[in-house]
Amino acid sequence: MTAETIVAVDTRINARWLIPIEPSGVVLDHQAVLLQGDRIAAVVDQEEADRRYRARETLNLDTHVVMPGLINMHGHAAMSLFRGLADDLPLMVWLNEHIWPAEAGFVNADFIADGTRLAMAEMLRTGTTCFSDMYFFPEVVAQAAHDTGMRAQICFPLMDMPTVWGAGPDEYLAKGQALIDQWQGDPRIMPAIGPHAPYTVSDEPLEKAIRMAAETGARIQVHLHETGFEVADALKKTGKRPVARLAEMGLLGPGTQCVHMTQIDDSDIRHLQDTGAHVVHCPESNLKLASGLCPTERLKRAGVNVTIGTDGAASNNDLDLFGELKTAALVAKVVADDASALSAHDALAMATIQGARALGRDHELGSLEAGKLADVIAIDLSDPYIQPIYDPASHLVYSNPGRQVTHSWIAGIPQVQEGRLTRIDVPDLMLRVASWSDRIRVKASG
Repeated sequence: MTAETIVAVDTRINARWLIPIEPSGVVLDHQAVLLQGDRIAAVVDQEEADRRYRARETLNLDTHVVMPGLINMHGHAAMSLFRGLADDLPLMVWLNEHIWPAEAGFVNADFIADGTRLAMAEMLRTGTTCFSDMYFFPEVVAQAAHDTGMRAQICFPLMDMPTVWGAGPDEYLAKGQALIDQWQGDPRIMPAIGPHAPYTVSDEPLEKAIRMAAETGARIQVHLHETGFEVADALKKTGKRPVARLAEMGLLGPGTQCVHMTQIDDSDIRHLQDTGAHVVHCPESNLKLASGLCPTERLKRAGVNVTIGTDGAASNNDLDLFGELKTAALVAKVVADDASALSAHDALAMATIQGARALGRDHELGSLEAGKLADVIAIDLSDPYIQPIYDPASHLVYSNPGRQVTHSWIAGIPQVQEGRLTRIDVPDLMLRVASWSDRIRVKASG
């Protein structure tokens, strides 16, 4: 009988519980996750790991759940600097009278850099390892994410009107092409196209965006059917629902991510089914702005891939994706009038493998499997306020565990260790945030 070959790895993570996401609905006890370079070398029980592997570093996480890093599929990272600026207002009042004027007054490359770092600090500390962003100065966001080591889809904004980032659609598209050229093929930064919404982008720039996506392979993310007013106004002006208009243009497809989708009927669902477009559910922002409720259970039963995002901190007001999962699960049950709708495991899949699917990266992200990228998080369940533990998956969704994330790796590189951020200078960041806060407060009060 020959001895087993000993395999050397960089890191061994011994987990009390492991939720691999795939296979679905599974919680495993006393597993070891072995990391080598930027990949997962193996996921095996700890006894097998003792026999077959030797690691340079071993972490014994005896009270933790280990799972894939979370994927926040929609947000406006730098808007963290507007957190709490204009609360308790309907969407169009919030935008027209508060957010858009604030953006005109303050948003520049420095604002974007500092606001993005603030958002990344919060996301990393609460379990997000990959985020999608749609905001101004996307080249700055991309560089900030790259420098920090976060994985990010960066959607350049596209709309008809001038903004702080450009004079109009042609300039946005030219700058967007440069963004794609710079980052295409990067393992962490995924450049994408971000038409703001059907009511802010006319047909010609949308057609150019569709061609750009076809030529480059870039994904498209668009705010869609966010409010009843949006749909009613489109019907009045064009006789078409926004989803139908985009489907007829050819914008909807497997590379399209439709954000919000709170106002949908059977015809909208058929368009999603026919095109393979994905939905990004942002329940807390939708609730706060009274925009409506996305029928996630209907979409799931129709075979539509539903992912989840926080939206920006100006309309949420946090970027804790675990909290978003709790809200999503609770809302789904009420909307479906079914307490079994969107189970804890279903919710976790929305924030992992289903997000990876929308990115076209489910072959290497979204689950803990050998060969996939080593984006891993650990959540400590030892706190008294979540005892006893009968089902760790239930705790992750229903017991507000975001602040209990103690460890995080992206491509095998530690991002959070014992609750401490390793790649962001928090004291320096807080000084920058305080400076922005002082300026914005003076302007708002004046």
